Amino acid sequence: MEVFEEYLTRIDNLEHRARLEEILGWITKTFPNLTPKIAWNQPMFTDHGTFIIGFSVAKHHLAVAPERAGIVRFSDEMVQSGYDHTKELVRIRWDRPVDYSLLEKMIKFNIMDKADCTTFWRA
Repeated sequence: MEVFEEYLTRIDNLEHRARLEEILGWITKTFPNLTPKIAWNQPMFTDHGTFIIGFSVAKHHLAVAPERAGIVRFSDEMVQSGYDHTKELVRIRWDRPVDYSLLEKMIKFNIMDKADCTTFWRA
């Protein structure tokens, strides 16, 4: 989690900071094989050099980016969890709970689906 410290300290809203820190810690503990890093000024996790999931902070929500394939695969579950999404990201409002089960499914899907991927992003 040390890699995320500087990023987290720049989040002024302490509740938002704590929420993101909790999520990043959960991913680190649940998926110890993933590499935490900051790229494009965003906390993210990679596996064998390929992107798995990333996050960014906005005023009203936390944006979660599992790539378009993850959005397509889990679109219905995102809606059931009360999350809004675009083609590229999921918005978890700060006042909504985090659906860790869904987050785990998205991460596992990307790890499996990108097991043979040799590029950072899907081709």
